[in-house]
Amino acid sequence: MTTRASTAPVPRVRRRPQWPVPAGLILLSLIPVIAGAARLTELTGGAVVTAQNARFFASPVPVVTHILSVTTYSLLGAFQFLPALRGRRGWHRAAGRILAPAGLLAALSGLWMAAFYPLPPGDGPALFVLRMVFGSAMAASIVLGVAAIVRRDFMRHGAWMTRGYAIGVAAGTQALVSLPWILLVGPPDEPTRAVLLGAAWVINVAVAEYVIRSRRRRGRRTRAGSPQSSGGAESIQRVRG
Repeated sequence: MTTRASTAPVPRVRRRPQWPVPAGLILLSLIPVIAGAARLTELTGGAVVTAQNARFFASPVPVVTHILSVTTYSLLGAFQFLPALRGRRGWHRAAGRILAPAGLLAALSGLWMAAFYPLPPGDGPALFVLRMVFGSAMAASIVLGVAAIVRRDFMRHGAWMTRGYAIGVAAGTQALVSLPWILLVGPPDEPTRAVLLGAAWVINVAVAEYVIRSRRRRGRRTRAGSPQSSGGAESIQRVRG
């Protein structure tokens, strides 16, 4: 009886670069982070009160909470999309314990501001509804993500947290979507502003769903190609007598 190992060539696995996605998310997050830093400077530096900022001076706690929580959530959350770190259970768990409360604070403070701050010039009822819908969706996504990880349902946990993060960093996308209109047409009116900002939320959610489905397809392919699922025919030795 002779024993010989399979001589089938082992395909070379081409590793994808890991940093483009986190780097892109950080750059996208810098837009609201810089705007938030400017707002904090305005509040603490004794700036002139105008129609645009009067509501923040009248009640600064919600906006300060929102800025600090969004900054933490958007920047730290970008590193959760780095495979080298996401694969480290200690890092992922520690970061998650910061991100979940920060994301909830960002969503809830945003909802509070939408509900109780006076509407600034340029906003309107349509944008108010959009903010309430997407703010609630962000909070619900984070809660469902936490509930999933408590059940050790890692796939659903990742999906819900990805959706929550996509909504949370939409402010950067809103700036990118609105800028061409402002440059080519001018400041948008209330309906146009609502459409532009709403489109940015939809874009982010659509990208999140694409990422989630891509993960599921890769997971199915990995399980289908594993030795356990194929009987290990390619990896065990063949015995002939």
